[in-house]
Amino acid sequence: MYRSLLTPLLLLSMTLSASAQSTATTRPASTAQPSKDEAAIRQLMAAQVDAWNKGNLDAFMKGYWNNDSLIFIGKSGPSYGYHQALANYKKNYNGPDQMGKLFFDLLKVKRLSGDYYFVIGKWFLKRKAGDIGGIYTLLFHKINGQWRIVVDHTS
Repeated sequence: MYRSLLTPLLLLSMTLSASAQSTATTRPASTAQPSKDEAAIRQLMAAQVDAWNKGNLDAFMKGYWNNDSLIFIGKSGPSYGYHQALANYKKNYNGPDQMGKLFFDLLKVKRLSGDYYFVIGKWFLKRKAGDIGGIYTLLFHKINGQWRIVVDHTS
């Protein structure tokens, strides 16, 4: 069941290793034009923020792969499957005081191949229950022409 994610995770590992060793410079973000795929990923994440801030977790989850092989890694360790991820969100963010207002700060959006992107960012929740935030890494896969999060590691 999880074998389909083994190749992209290996590719991700090799890419990050090579990226860390590379001394090549890139154009500053202000002058670089995002590709059509990168723009679609950024748009998907903006739609997630909008859905979250409207209190709509079902719409927020549309950015994720609706499949039992979705991997979400959080403070309790890995969990598997779209429905489990949605249930966890609904359990832990069960109202406006817990959900608050979500902010994403995308630090890196890296193309791994024509069908995979890796995203690193910061998240922050301004909320009545107490502000919280952290870092996330996402693996996006283009499935049936749509970008979807297939692995989410949020801490």
